Amino acid sequence: STSCSDRCVPSVVALLNNQSILPRFCSRMSLTHSDMIEVRFVEGKGRGVFARRFIPIETEIERVPVLVVDDELVHTELFDYLFEWGEDTLALAMGYGSIYNHSYNPNARYDDDQPMIKTFTAIRHIFQGEEITVNYNGEPHLMDPVEFDVVD
Repeated sequence: STSCSDRCVPSVVALLNNQSILPRFCSRMSLTHSDMIEVRFVEGKGRGVFARRFIPIETEIERVPVLVVDDELVHTELFDYLFEWGEDTLALAMGYGSIYNHSYNPNARYDDDQPMIKTFTAIRHIFQGEEITVNYNGEPHLMDPVEFDVVD
């Protein structure tokens, strides 16, 4: 049997090649965009996700669908927004999921809590106007190096 993601989520490359106008998600996947956050430009980092209002600890900030992508995107401008999804696989998080910046002192975390869904949650109180960051290593306390210079 095929999974929901196998049947309903087309490749991003197919989307970019206009083989499909919009990604199709299963009818049982109901996600609403968060009004708690917005994207702003951050000097030295590019885009970042910011709190539009106070976000208490343990608040779910955003749940986003994930699109597994073809290796062809490694050589495009989208590469900076891709993340590892299992072994030898890359993915793009929809919503603002691929725009959160990295920090070794993050105020949020992400979890892969359902197939093809990432959930972003506050790990401390986040104040209005504060940038929301995650540790790209997966766990907030991990200090493993990342493949770029970290700007805090």
